[in-house]
Amino acid sequence: MSRYMSFILTGSMLVAGIVVLAWVFQRSLIYFPFGTVPSPREVGLTSAEVVTFPTADGLTLSGWFIPSPLAPPTFTVLVLNGNAGNRAYRAPLAASLQRQGLQVLLFDYRGYGENDGKPTEVGLRADALAAHRYLVERDDVDASRLIYFGESLGTALAIGLAAEHSPAGMILRSPFASLVEVGRAHYPFLPVHLLLQDRYAAIDSMQNVRCPVLVLAGDQDRIIPLAQSRRVYKAATEMKELVILAGADHNDMELLAGDEMLAAIGRFVSRLA
Repeated sequence: MSRYMSFILTGSMLVAGIVVLAWVFQRSLIYFPFGTVPSPREVGLTSAEVVTFPTADGLTLSGWFIPSPLAPPTFTVLVLNGNAGNRAYRAPLAASLQRQGLQVLLFDYRGYGENDGKPTEVGLRADALAAHRYLVERDDVDASRLIYFGESLGTALAIGLAAEHSPAGMILRSPFASLVEVGRAHYPFLPVHLLLQDRYAAIDSMQNVRCPVLVLAGDQDRIIPLAQSRRVYKAATEMKELVILAGADHNDMELLAGDEMLAAIGRFVSRLA
């Protein structure tokens, strides 16, 4: 065998090996759950109620319900987390929303926090439905005054949920068109469209969303390209607003509970009210 053919064979085997590894370990590259969850008081949520609720496939999910200081509350916010951490990392957001007169449900998906199970797209969609069902069955929640807050990966869940159960409004923080497109941006050398099991094709569901939408995005986001957030915004058909935070990267405080983001949320909620 010539050196050239040997080089080609070795290169082909290397590429094949990378593709196989990407297929086998792809969910480890998508989901980054953190297990240890502190108490609500430890993260500043002194009025939070520890709650649990079941999923349709028999799991029990844990969360915190943070009540509004107002009676009755203006709206209830269902927070759908991104792909990393657990609900404790969204405590600053929940505390800020509470100060705006909102009540909030923070919860963890399967495999996150102390929850059993392993995260998959099908599983997380079931978890979002379970959280929605839990809220509308509470006596202190007005089902007609729900707001979905999706963060990063959670924006696809929020969009899918809104297409099925329309809320009063939806806030999308760093939304993306589909996980395939995100994968192509980060791994252009891989056939992502063939490899991905979990696709989160959010853009396909936007045409069925019939509620006001606020899109928040950072112009320095290195995880979700700003162009994808713009695509999601353009696909919204109802009253919509796009707020771009200058200088903000994906995991910066400005996109967690920053003043500009919270001000935009306050204006959006006021318009809904």
